Amino acid sequence: MDDFEKAVFFSFDQTGAVSAQLKAQAAAYCEQAKRAPNICQACFEKFRLSQYAEVQFWCLKTLEEVLQQRYRTLESQERLFIRSSLMLAFCNFNLDDPSVADPGIPMSSRPIFVRNKLAQLIVILIYIEYPAEWPGAFLDMLNSLSKGPVVVDMFIRVLNALDEEVISFDFPRTEEESAAATRIKDSMRQQCISQVVAAWYSLIVMYKGQSPQLASQVLEMMQKYVAWIDIGLVANDRFVPLLFEFLVSPNEYPQLRGAAAECLLAIVSKRMDAPSKLALLQQLQAGKACSTIMEEQEPEFALKLTALLTGIATEVLECSKKIEVNGVSDQTLALTEMVTAMLDEVLPPVFYFMQNGDEDMSTTTFLFLNTYVTRMKNSNPVNGKQATHLGQILSVVFTRMRYDPTYEDSLDEPDKSGLEEEGRMAEYRKEIMGLFRSINRVAPEVTRAFVESTLARVLQDSNAGFEDVEAAVALLHLLGEGVTEESMKPGGGSLQDMVGAFLSTSIPRHSHRLIAMMYLETVTRYVKFVQFHADYTPRVLAAFLDARGMHHPNPQVSSRASYLFMRFVRVLRIQLVPYLDNILQSLEDVLSAVTSPKPVLKRDADDRSYSYEAIGLLIGMEDLSVDKQATFLSALLVPLCGQVEAILSSDEVKGDPVGPIPITTSLQQIIMAISYLAKGFGDHLAANGRPIIGNMFKQTLDVVLRVIPVFPKNKVLRSKVISFLHQMVETLGSAVFPALPTIIQQLLTDCEPKDLVEFIQLINQLINKFKIGMMDILQEIFPSIVGRVFALLPQDGIPEGPGSLTEELRELLDLQRNYFLLLHAMTTQELSAVMLTQQSSRLLQNIIGLLLDASCNNKDVLVRKICVQVFNKLIADWCGSSREEEKVPGFRQFLVERFAADCCIYKVLEPSFNFRDANTVSLFGEIVTALKLMYEKCGNDLLMHLATKVLPAVHCPPNLAEQFCLHIQRSDVKELKALYKSFIEKLRPQQQQNGHVWSR
Repeated sequence: MDDFEKAVFFSFDQTGAVSAQLKAQAAAYCEQAKRAPNICQACFEKFRLSQYAEVQFWCLKTLEEVLQQRYRTLESQERLFIRSSLMLAFCNFNLDDPSVADPGIPMSSRPIFVRNKLAQLIVILIYIEYPAEWPGAFLDMLNSLSKGPVVVDMFIRVLNALDEEVISFDFPRTEEESAAATRIKDSMRQQCISQVVAAWYSLIVMYKGQSPQLASQVLEMMQKYVAWIDIGLVANDRFVPLLFEFLVSPNEYPQLRGAAAECLLAIVSKRMDAPSKLALLQQLQAGKACSTIMEEQEPEFALKLTALLTGIATEVLECSKKIEVNGVSDQTLALTEMVTAMLDEVLPPVFYFMQNGDEDMSTTTFLFLNTYVTRMKNSNPVNGKQATHLGQILSVVFTRMRYDPTYEDSLDEPDKSGLEEEGRMAEYRKEIMGLFRSINRVAPEVTRAFVESTLARVLQDSNAGFEDVEAAVALLHLLGEGVTEESMKPGGGSLQDMVGAFLSTSIPRHSHRLIAMMYLETVTRYVKFVQFHADYTPRVLAAFLDARGMHHPNPQVSSRASYLFMRFVRVLRIQLVPYLDNILQSLEDVLSAVTSPKPVLKRDADDRSYSYEAIGLLIGMEDLSVDKQATFLSALLVPLCGQVEAILSSDEVKGDPVGPIPITTSLQQIIMAISYLAKGFGDHLAANGRPIIGNMFKQTLDVVLRVIPVFPKNKVLRSKVISFLHQMVETLGSAVFPALPTIIQQLLTDCEPKDLVEFIQLINQLINKFKIGMMDILQEIFPSIVGRVFALLPQDGIPEGPGSLTEELRELLDLQRNYFLLLHAMTTQELSAVMLTQQSSRLLQNIIGLLLDASCNNKDVLVRKICVQVFNKLIADWCGSSREEEKVPGFRQFLVERFAADCCIYKVLEPSFNFRDANTVSLFGEIVTALKLMYEKCGNDLLMHLATKVLPAVHCPPNLAEQFCLHIQRSDVKELKALYKSFIEKLRPQQQQNGHVWSR
């Protein structure tokens, strides 16, 4: 190894064995070598003789820089030297010629990345010189192919590199590159493409036996060129029989089959008019050939074969679409018959390989199958042959949506592999189920018949595998999407007969986790059937109550069953009254488990709480007597309240403001259980109709309100208590008022932005429910709320922009938005006078200032809309006519000089005010309403200020300003909205020419 080779080695080092200083010296040495006047000769000599791949690559990389940066400036003699040297390397340095002395290192012993780089250099030279300066580029290569497989390999690499670097549009190209690609293709078509294609054929025939891998490489390269060469060069009596010979000969040509399939796919995918494409497809008879190999295939080949079949079928459908556009004629009828015959030929192998291949194979056919099914929408109803095809597709759907039976145990008691399989299958089923839905829309009767026969076959087989049972039940569940009430009534048709048979049948392998969950999901989807066929109620109810549902040993099934049971009860409340005692008795242990300290997953705990909601829905009905209702409710609430009191008085929690996690988690679950239970009781019952029920919930409220003082720093518990209070507002109605001072005092103490958001949301609920009844309470608490909001929000605004949106800032934005929603609720419910009390009036300037800033500048258009709506209510409430005494001194002047100018004119003229955005259009409607309201209240003061101050500032011509003011005065909101938009479109160009008033 000489010094130059050492320098290259050191500069390429990635191991760390070479010091940084030595590596830098080596790199500098190599850079200096590049500047030598004879660098091209030196590089070719080193490339020819050096046995080190790193040196070979460095030489080619340096030559690449010469070609790209200064080749056109070289003398013609030097350019000729470079070309001949590259071709010498291409020809393996003429190693086949015994007269050549010291020819160098053979190309076959050089690594692939070196050979690929050499091919790229030849392509760069073709890009620069072909055809003007090097017209014989391709003919030179063709004439060298007789030198053996090493040169053939280089020929293939050059053509692959030419496609990748120049011709293919799979990569973005500049205008210059696209022009070069066109020049090269056109020249090849005129000069040599027929010889190139003939060489492909000869090489494939020559090497199919002695070097199948090389023949396969020719085929793989060839399919890249089919798109732009004359199709007759490959779709002929020489190539096509050869390709099909490879395709159907698994033993003789195993390495060539996949490449042959890809070549045929390229041929059938070539763009052409419909009659020509159909003639080509008929000539190929690929479907007929493929139908002879409908047997299990090696997976990689099967995938390529399926892609070929799908490609043929897709092309046939595309031809069909084009034919239909041309209307009816003798030619189109003949072509339509040809399409039908071709589909009949190609569909059976498509279905076979989709049903028997792996997942990837079936994925490649989904697009075609969806297209094929969609095409049938025009055939109403579908004919017999189409119905048969749809049945075959449904059979494929059923086969493909089944779980792998080898995962049965891992899916029943999920381990890592089971969970991965379940997640993978959930994603995979999305496409399958989409196809099922398409078929059901096109041919509902065919779909129902298939599901019914599949369900009957599988459920009657006591030895059926879990994967078959789960998939069959899943099909019935899927069929029930959007099921109508009429179809579930007696005499409603075949679907209700199928559901009745399903509910009457014992399900094989029912205890398996996936089957148990799918069964309950399906029962819940068809709950309307049970509503209209009450005799099925005991059977279905038992499935929820026993080991198939809420007593299933798997916690995921039992918790999901609790949620689904709540939905089931919500529909059948009255129908379940006769079974209430049995339900309560069966669920006693389930209800106890919900509030037990035993740790469970949060999702499972949340779902189990729905069992309390289900019970609340049942015992909260007025159909129960007062005594029975009170007995049931007391039996549930007293133990829950007792658990809360026991925890709060426990020595373990004293002095700990956060509390031990196991204890506080149990407390959260108890509070959730009470909240869910209360959902079954409306205020008409608890507060008015049956006071004893209301008193029970009031006592419960008193107990739960003791939680926050004991655990003032526990944010999760605080949130649970607030959620509980939301429910108590709905359950107790105005009876919750006496507890509000205590609640408010607790919740406003030491609250952070997230806490204050939850509190404001509670106040908004109270305002929207009790309206003017909240006046006294709001007058007392509103100053504290506003003071706390302004203390938390930054005085100079919330920073926004890339990278600035931290979790803390998100909470502040949420607080700001909910604060504006509070003002919106107050003004909407006639409570704006709260802001004018003596305590609140000192904050009024800040309130209005922040409201104006948000209505103009908030990044969220919906927040701006809320703020403008608040202003509109304040205009109506606080502004009398121009002759009346003002309720709020200076407010009318503020509206005219600030709100009308900044929000209603300047901000609307900004380019960022986008009329193509639906939310912005909605905001614009509120702004137009504001202009009309201000005119009604402020009269000519508004028009005068707009005409003399605001509109001249935005370079509005006087005549246009006069028209705009006249329209504010005379047009209704709808007319003004259209006119104002037109006004803006006329003014915006003025802003671009003269500058924006809001930016100066």
